[in-house]
Parts: sequence; C-alpha cells; structure tokens
Amino acid sequence: MAKFEEIQEGHIFPVGDKNTAYSDVFTGQSYLQMLAQAPDGNFGVGNVTFEPGCRNNWHAHVGGYQILLVTGGEGLYQEEGQPARLLKTGDVVLTQDGVKHWHGATKDAWFTHVAITAGQAEWFEAVNDQQYEEANQSAK
Repeated sequence: MAKFEEIQEGHIFPVGDKNTAYSDVFTGQSYLQMLAQAPDGNFGVGNVTFEPGCRNNWHAHVGGYQILLVTGGEGLYQEEGQPARLLKTGDVVLTQDGVKHWHGATKDAWFTHVAITAGQAEWFEAVNDQQYEEANQSAK
C-alpha cells in the first residue's frame, strides 16, 4: 500500500492543489499540478495525484489521445469492455482517440501520474462502487 509520504519521496513534480476544477467528474479527492499548457489549449501536461479510492469518471479524449506516465503508488486503468489493469511506478498507458476509459487509485494506496493530453475530454457517468470494487479485485 503506497502512502502519501511515499508518493512525495523523491518525486520531481509537486502534488499541487486540490483538484476543485474537476471535482464533479472525480469520486474522492484528487490533486492537480499543471506542468505545461499549449497556447491554443489543445494540449496539456499535468501531474495528477489520487488519494486512496479516488478515481475519475468514464471519459474519452476526442480529437486527440492521452498518455499516462505512472510516477508513484498503485492505480487502476480500464477501457470499456476490457478488464482493469493494475498500474505501478514506471508503467505507461496510451489511450487512443475516442476510447472510453477511467483511471484512479486502488482502494488502499495513493497514486500519481503525469497525464499528457491532446484534444478535448468528453465526460460520462461515474465509475460506480460495484465497478470499482470489481476492478480492484480483478487487477491484482
């Protein structure tokens, strides 16, 4: 189980502030530190940190993609119709244009990743507790 102190230890990017701008599309508490933003707003790089149990809603990146570089803790990633994947430090995820997915921390660990995102996010329903519990069980 990754603790907050372990996420901070040796991490090159700050955790950032509470992610209030996106709180309506997250279950639980996340933190966001934007690292870079293209002048046209069509490309961004952010450090996202999730408290244990925190996850974002199902979403897709339209007219772009998302690359996740896992920098600490333990997380989950799931594409619609696919089994959940357990993520650990050093893992990389590439989400193609239009693929519905979600990601977040496992129920017992903090999780942090750098998200490189192009295009616009289209947000859908929350990952319900049953889906989340099944993801935690199947990804072990």
